[in-house]
Formats: sequence, C-alpha cells, structure tokens
Amino acid sequence: MGNTVEIVAKSNSAERKEQFRKRTKSFASCVIRLYVELPRARAEVQVLGRQMLRSATSVAANDREASRARSQAEFVAKAEQCAQEADETILWLELLKEDCGISLGVLDALHKEANELLAIFVTMARNAKRNQ
Repeated sequence: MGNTVEIVAKSNSAERKEQFRKRTKSFASCVIRLYVELPRARAEVQVLGRQMLRSATSVAANDREASRARSQAEFVAKAEQCAQEADETILWLELLKEDCGISLGVLDALHKEANELLAIFVTMARNAKRNQ
C-alpha cells in the first residue's frame, strides 16, 4: 500500500513540475510577443524591451536548469537566479509602462505573472535551503 501512495505522490510532483515548466515557458513566450509589438522607432523602448526580453526568457531557461540540478545547493542557486530575473523583468515592465508610456494591455498581465513567479521562486529557494 505504501508503494502505491509513494508512486502517486511522485507522479503528482512530476506533473506539477511539468505544469510549472510550461508556465515559465509561456511567460517567456508572452514577453517575446510583447517585444515584437513594441514601437521600433523609439530607441529607449527598444533598449528596455531587449532587457525585458533577456531577463524574462532567462526565467524559463534557469527554471529548466534548476529542474536538472545535481545538488540541493545548485537547485537553490538556480531558483534564486530565477527570482532575480523575474524581479528584473518586473522593473523593465514598469519602466516601459510608467516612463515610456507603453500601454499595451498585456503589460499588466505580464507584471502580475512576473510577481507571482518571483514569489514562487523565493519560496522554492527558501524551502530548499531549509531542507539542506
């Protein structure tokens, strides 16, 4: 009986990890689409957009690396890197909206998602450190 419960728990864990992996990839994809929609004629918008693009896609890339971590310490480092990149993405989104006047509707949704991802990665790193 214990083996069945353990198998189900591992299956649910693997399923949650895959769903989260898809979530970070979807976040990166949405940022890519936003970047494509940004005005090309404004240099400052393009600079901020490239920074946003880099940091947001880094969230997904580092999440993938975290899922392949060889140690708890490596996992913590990657989760913390994801948190940093999500926080940086929040900054670029805010600057695009507040200082550059970009009012594309997706900006607010991406801002919300980046904040949620940041909170998740901070919690993941904290829990992993506690379990070391």
